[in-house]
Amino acid sequence: MCLGIPGQIIAIVDAQEQAGLVNVSGVKREVNLACVAPEDGDWNALVGRWTLVHVGFAMSLIDEEEAQRTLEILAELGELQEELAAMANTDTGQVSP
Repeated sequence: MCLGIPGQIIAIVDAQEQAGLVNVSGVKREVNLACVAPEDGDWNALVGRWTLVHVGFAMSLIDEEEAQRTLEILAELGELQEELAAMANTDTGQVSP
């Protein structure tokens, strides 16, 4: 199963390419930010925000409380470890911690 998993945007890698670095429970991964692009063009305003990540794309912005609740539920369901392992094992976009 492929889920949207909460991650925190920790850096803008390339604003022109709409790429950012997201931390998902300790796994850092480069993702496409096109779906959450800021209307005013201030990419740095996304740093620190939480997003749902799905197959390398930040799909939507969420608040920290929602992100934490979702991570807790996924952990309870046993899905979190499976998704983190899948993210850590992909060759494209993986960044060392």
